[in-house]
Amino acid sequence: MIFIRYEKWKSYLRYYPVTCVLILANVLMFIVLTLNGGSTNLQTLVKYGATVNVSPEKDELWRYAAAMFLHNGFAHLFFNCFALLVFAPPLERLMGWWRYALLYLAGGFAANLLGVAVSSRGVIEYGTVSVGASGAIYAIYGAFLYIALLQRTMMDEGSRKTLYGLLVMGIIMSFATPNVDYMAHIGGLVAGFFIYGLMIRVFKRNRR
Repeated sequence: MIFIRYEKWKSYLRYYPVTCVLILANVLMFIVLTLNGGSTNLQTLVKYGATVNVSPEKDELWRYAAAMFLHNGFAHLFFNCFALLVFAPPLERLMGWWRYALLYLAGGFAANLLGVAVSSRGVIEYGTVSVGASGAIYAIYGAFLYIALLQRTMMDEGSRKTLYGLLVMGIIMSFATPNVDYMAHIGGLVAGFFIYGLMIRVFKRNRR
């Protein structure tokens, strides 16, 4: 089962440096938000990089990257960091640190872009503010889905069933939970699936 963490903290830091940096970045930005108006304050979130589906913020591309490291409240931060801590490490180990980092950032960027594009259709009276690492995390799930479906020998049956259950529950909760950017989740999943498929062809790596 690849989704069970057996490592001690020192080994975890050594084996999964990018995952540790991502978690640290999320926590540090949460502290910055807390000290500058609060992580649930919409003005603070917009100031530090939340995506907004109306202009001029909608046209500021840096937001689609910055929003990945902002969270609306402690519970939002906790659950996303927990997902990174537990589920992301096998992919970093498989892909190597820089390929993994590229997939995470590109998948998260694409997820945020799609979320804004879909929510900005039609006439909008008030803009929607969106933050969170969920789109990038779903990009990781998308990469695992590619492995589960098309590289079956690289994932054991128990891990495959865990992944499928995680995705089913995640998609259901994305639609059922109020104020969740479900399109960013779906966009991240699709982006991660195709980005991983492209990367394993462009960047071939000897596997041990």
